[in-house]
Amino acid sequence: MPLAALAAEGCIGYPEPIYRRIRHPVVWMGYAIDRLERRWNRADLSDVARRWLGILTVLLVAGGAALAGYVLQIGLNRVQFGVVVVVLIATTGLAQHSLFVHVRDVLQPLSNGDLASARVSVARIVGRDTTALDESGVAGAALESLAESFNDGVVAPAFWLLIGGLPGLFAYKALNTADSLIGHREPRWRMFGWAAARADDVANLIPARLAGLLLVLAGQGGGSVMWRDASKHASPNAGWPEAAMAGALNVRLGGPAAYDGVVQERPVFGVGPTPVVEDLARGLRLYVVACGMLWPLVAIVAWVCR
Repeated sequence: MPLAALAAEGCIGYPEPIYRRIRHPVVWMGYAIDRLERRWNRADLSDVARRWLGILTVLLVAGGAALAGYVLQIGLNRVQFGVVVVVLIATTGLAQHSLFVHVRDVLQPLSNGDLASARVSVARIVGRDTTALDESGVAGAALESLAESFNDGVVAPAFWLLIGGLPGLFAYKALNTADSLIGHREPRWRMFGWAAARADDVANLIPARLAGLLLVLAGQGGGSVMWRDASKHASPNAGWPEAAMAGALNVRLGGPAAYDGVVQERPVFGVGPTPVVEDLARGLRLYVVACGMLWPLVAIVAWVCR
């Protein structure tokens, strides 16, 4: 089932007409997290109370997602062709196709010298300020997002789908969504989002290193850079695929970036030159190869664990 879900999502992605009509399950999770945060993360509560309410938020959202996955999987497995529906539902937790499309949408205008359009496209997949980025800045931002999202949107969901079926997949997506929305270090979220950030760290511990390894293997190099630089990242996991991408392409990623007008110092991965449009094209090809390497790996593990 995990291999079939990867193959189906890689080919069709999440159809835009369905998204316009019912949105996406991750959007539903985001709505739930946002409502709980607005209700429980109040400034008049103590830090201890906000931390415990943050823990409860994670338990409710991830537990509810896992329960929904369990009910769907058990119920559908009892009906004819139910496994096909389970596979289609599982594709909603994977992002091979959409990630490729988003990065390709940056690459195409950048290749044509249309820097303004490339900035608009890259702004859809990164959180930093993009209006002043030059060609190298746009290419670097897209490569960093591609590397990190290869784990968050492909390897980790596939890992938890393989381990826990739909319940595992849905729980992971809930944790990852919670981390992106409330797992921040700013004062507003430091206490309330603590559980979301820590749970996401644990959930990505193995997948992030696997994602880095796949990128190194796909690029036939970069392992030394990954081992040396991965720990520079503030996250215990995000540095692995990003450093692997930098090493595999022999470019330099990371470094200072502006967020809401404030320049933040970030670690540097790799020792090569800053990336240009050709490196972004190579990175996208490397991503496709790494996804292709994940498929047989998932198939082998699924067969061994039958």
